[in-house]
Amino acid sequence: MIALRQIRAIVAVCEEGSFTRAAERENATQSGISQHVAAVERALGVKLFERRSTGVVPTPAGLRYYRRCVEAVGMLDTAGEEAHALADIVTGDLRIGLMPTFTRAVLAPTLDHFIARHPDVRLHIVEGYSALLTEMVLADELDFAVVPAFEGRIGLKSRLFVRDREVLLSGPRRGLRSLAPVRLKDCRPFKVIVPGPHNVRRRNLETYFQTHGVEIAAMLEMDAMIGTLEFVARSDWVTVLPSLISVNDLATGDIVVNPLADPPMHAEFVLIQPARRTLTAQARLFLERFEAEVAHIHAVWDAATARGRGAKPSARRRGARRAAATAAD
Repeated sequence: MIALRQIRAIVAVCEEGSFTRAAERENATQSGISQHVAAVERALGVKLFERRSTGVVPTPAGLRYYRRCVEAVGMLDTAGEEAHALADIVTGDLRIGLMPTFTRAVLAPTLDHFIARHPDVRLHIVEGYSALLTEMVLADELDFAVVPAFEGRIGLKSRLFVRDREVLLSGPRRGLRSLAPVRLKDCRPFKVIVPGPHNVRRRNLETYFQTHGVEIAAMLEMDAMIGTLEFVARSDWVTVLPSLISVNDLATGDIVVNPLADPPMHAEFVLIQPARRTLTAQARLFLERFEAEVAHIHAVWDAATARGRGAKPSARRRGARRAAATAAD
């Protein structure tokens, strides 16, 4: 019989790539973790890890066993959550990591709804960019985070959260008509603010620029969303951001928003969480409301861009707005 503590040791070593770090994570000794791993290897009759100069890596058998262990631990956590839910009590901590894309327009209405209905949940929300949030999820410092889509890592499980259109943001000095579709290669001089090189979106933007003949007159790196938006509003510089962050700018006039055309550009965001954990009841309830707000914003965008083109919204868009309005009630 393989004990739960031994299974957790396997999971920790695989995710940490080190017996030392696995021991720290599990509040155990390094020799204790090694003994747990050795006991499992003896019981299974197969080698699960290889020791290399760069650390500990799972064998093919070890990686497959790790995945099954994660499923088993997740099922135990789910059983506990379901038992707790039967008591109709939603309490405890909820630690969330979000990019500025989601904190500027989606977060506030979600909190307004969620806190009123679940006052006993203790919320901890961190705003950051993808690299920081991913490391925090891996370190089990966050229950989940929403980040740009990437190739994935051991220790994380993910699912597609939303696919969003990219839009051009500029100040009144550029003279663009709000909501009129634009081709970036026609926006000259193209003085653009982009995120730093370690940001996943930077690579996607540069690929789009190069592929579609966008001539860059000047480029400014800035990993500061408020600073980016304020500088765009008062200058002739522009930036490209997901539509979710800019929906409130449609009504102010301080920043002009234009959908990208010929071709459009989209960004995909994924929900990531520790592979060894299941989402708590409070996390699921928060995400349910959060996704409803995203749907509502997309419906607002559909209606706005239809007006910008001088066309009536399609039946699909009218249906999406009705669904979002229902969810918002």
